[in-house]
Amino acid sequence: MHKPKISIITVVFNDADNLSSTISGIRRLTYPNLEYVIVDGGSTDDTVAVIRENEALADRWISEPDRGLYDAMNKGMQLATGDYFWFVNAGDEPASADVLDGLFEEEVPADVYYGETLMIHPDGREIGLRRLSPPEELNWRHFRRGMLVSHQAFIASRKVAGKYDLRYKFSADFDWCLQALRKASEIRNTHTVLCRFREGGLTRQNIVPGLKERFRIMVRNYGLLSTILSHFVIAPRFFWFWAVNKRF
Repeated sequence: MHKPKISIITVVFNDADNLSSTISGIRRLTYPNLEYVIVDGGSTDDTVAVIRENEALADRWISEPDRGLYDAMNKGMQLATGDYFWFVNAGDEPASADVLDGLFEEEVPADVYYGETLMIHPDGREIGLRRLSPPEELNWRHFRRGMLVSHQAFIASRKVAGKYDLRYKFSADFDWCLQALRKASEIRNTHTVLCRFREGGLTRQNIVPGLKERFRIMVRNYGLLSTILSHFVIAPRFFWFWAVNKRF
């Protein structure tokens, strides 16, 4: 059976060490129809040197200034030619070499594939699964309870993937996944850990403005009253998890 092309997109800026680990993880993948795109924001460290060392793996790459993370992600989709987009940014890694091999077993492919995320400490230690777990069956309404699936464990088909909304500096990924789910006819749970996510990225460093943006996105999609009521559940769980685990 023909396997759809998956475009893996890595966005990076001044993060040569973490990019090397990401590239190593992608190099090990055994899925037969992959495309790899790297978008660098004009790094001044050794990032471009790392990319050049791995040009044989990258189908396309650019290094130029951008307007931030989500502008770079939009550039990545413009460069990509695949049927599906999977963002595995610098510091993140596929969970295993064969993590994609079980996709597309059904005759009709899904519009979105999703799974679990394993959190990794900046020093490489495994922390555990992400605080929010994906439901057995996912649709766009579930995001009124928060981002139940991480961006790194979300593989979207080209036909449901829009552009990242650059009005949002820290939570455009939340909006992007939500809009893809709204458009999707078939959403499939992979029942596996799809990615290893290294803590300490943009959202972690800007948790309060990021949460404010998510609130605005939820109001736009679910209405003000529904969003306020949802936060009576979301907020206590958020702070309880932080108190117990000292992480978000």
